[in-house]
Amino acid sequence: MPNIFLRLFNDGAANARGKVVGIYLVLIATNAAAWAWAFVAFHNYPALLGTGFLAYSFGLRHAVDADHIAAIDNVTRKLMQEGQRPAAVGFFFSLGHSTVVVLASIAVAATAAAFKDRLETFHAVGGIIGTSISAAFLLLIAVINGFVLFNVYKSFQRVKNGGCYADEDLDLLLSARGGIFARLFRPLFRMIERSWHMFPLGFLFGLGFDTATEVGLLGISAAEASAGLPIWSILVFPALFTAGMTLIDTTDSILMLGAYGWAFVKPVRKLYYNMTITFVSVIVAMIVGGIETLGLIGDKFGLTGVLWDAVGSLNDNFGTLGYLIIGIFVVSWLVSIGIYRLKGYDQLEVVASGS
Repeated sequence: MPNIFLRLFNDGAANARGKVVGIYLVLIATNAAAWAWAFVAFHNYPALLGTGFLAYSFGLRHAVDADHIAAIDNVTRKLMQEGQRPAAVGFFFSLGHSTVVVLASIAVAATAAAFKDRLETFHAVGGIIGTSISAAFLLLIAVINGFVLFNVYKSFQRVKNGGCYADEDLDLLLSARGGIFARLFRPLFRMIERSWHMFPLGFLFGLGFDTATEVGLLGISAAEASAGLPIWSILVFPALFTAGMTLIDTTDSILMLGAYGWAFVKPVRKLYYNMTITFVSVIVAMIVGGIETLGLIGDKFGLTGVLWDAVGSLNDNFGTLGYLIIGIFVVSWLVSIGIYRLKGYDQLEVVASGS
């Protein structure tokens, strides 16, 4: 059994379709198990099934938060540029993120009387930690991808003008030949080398408890515990939250994998698509990281005005911003394909380096 899971969640290029099917079978089974648990636990409390559905919808909605999408997209592209096919980036990020929610829900449920009136304090302290980590990671990955974008653009221009192409062109920053910036940023790139490395990153992102979904879930735990519901029944709520969030985060990751997979079929397609989508990714990561940073500054220093009110509104509607980012990526991909075909780039004769 352990060998099956190791093969299922490895990042090798072999049998990518089989791994995607296997991961979805795991997700379907875990979602079904979470709901079966809910029906068994609440068969005498039918009204609580509605509360369970609310917790599940919290997870579904939280997965489209802007920081989730930006982090999963950037890491998926990075690993693919290194020759991997990471189908489980979103899966492990979501598991790490939801681990915090589960642990906190247990703590809240076990000490409901003490925690019920302290959720706001818990939210405030955790918000500083989680938002700081999220913003710092996204801004850092935006800077790194900015250098990737510069090198990919140079490579694409060289190929378009009849120059040579080598697979290493997209990995200049990972090579000693990339110059001072390559040597400077190589350790940062190596921070995440496998899909499962997203688990601790997701855990750190989850420390904030700065979203309405997570705070709401803790509130459910406190309310139901104070009403006398057993702790094992209360754990149904974070389980449903985890099931919903993991389903959407994993789907996001696999959709990105499919989009990049199309691009990686041909060298010129790989260069062109990476150039356009990396540009979008840099902009998105900068915007999301910047909004989080400004929101944290404005909130902690009590800043007011048109700018700070707008930043606060954006931070309060991160889910809506997430949907917008999904739309931007979809439109960018479609426009990228359209321009690529219109310009006839697929017909370019690519001269392989060393031939």
